[in-house]
Amino acid sequence: MALFLLDSDVWLKKGNPLISVQETTLGLVTTMKNQTLLMFSLMLFVLVTSVTIANNYGIPTAILYEISQKFGEPAKKRVISWQELIQDNQGNSEWRIINAVNTFFNQVHFISDQKHWGIEDYWATPLELLSTNGGDCEDFSIAKYFTLLELGIPDKRLRIMYVKAIKLNQAHMVLTYYETPDSEPLILDNLINRIKAASQRPDLMPVYSFNGSNLWMSKERGQGRKVQGGSQRINLWRDLNIRMQQERNLGYSHTIKSMSK
Repeated sequence: MALFLLDSDVWLKKGNPLISVQETTLGLVTTMKNQTLLMFSLMLFVLVTSVTIANNYGIPTAILYEISQKFGEPAKKRVISWQELIQDNQGNSEWRIINAVNTFFNQVHFISDQKHWGIEDYWATPLELLSTNGGDCEDFSIAKYFTLLELGIPDKRLRIMYVKAIKLNQAHMVLTYYETPDSEPLILDNLINRIKAASQRPDLMPVYSFNGSNLWMSKERGQGRKVQGGSQRINLWRDLNIRMQQERNLGYSHTIKSMSK
């Protein structure tokens, strides 16, 4: 993961993950740089025309069967458990929801993108994360974000945030939750299971944050400065949207909320 602490005009230059829409046209194929990713993608495409019946958990039976064949029965159970998590927490308080989602995804194994996917940086969908039982901090944050959207948490109260983990001296990503627009955010982090307020995490230095609508520079703790063009200026985010749409086209009843609306 790359960390960007510079002004937006610097880290928006070509070669960084934040560059203008006019400069680069990204698609799924351009990021599929190894056989593992391509195999997973082709698996989804093949099933587009064959999946017509969904099971009780919202994931089509044929998809679950294919996951079990490619990644083993435990992978299928993880995906079903994810759907049960969504079903079981419908109508719960937001505090219970964010804790349940944070705990669930923090059980997944941490592994670097290079080891897992064979490329330097890849943002996985929740289905990819759970099927392969591995991901890095971006994947944890994205999966939590999607699942909380599905459980009714408004997009405006969630931000995926790039930070510097000071003690580790490296880039990191977390999900933040705002109870109100002006409240102190709570941090959902794969490094620790307990959800804490931002003021209780002096080990994290915010860099920038985004959600489905906006992008903020965060040179200091607080709301940060909005960047024109919003989160669609982030190449990996746009690529993730493409793959999420492909999964939605398969007929999933969960994680259907578009981040680009």
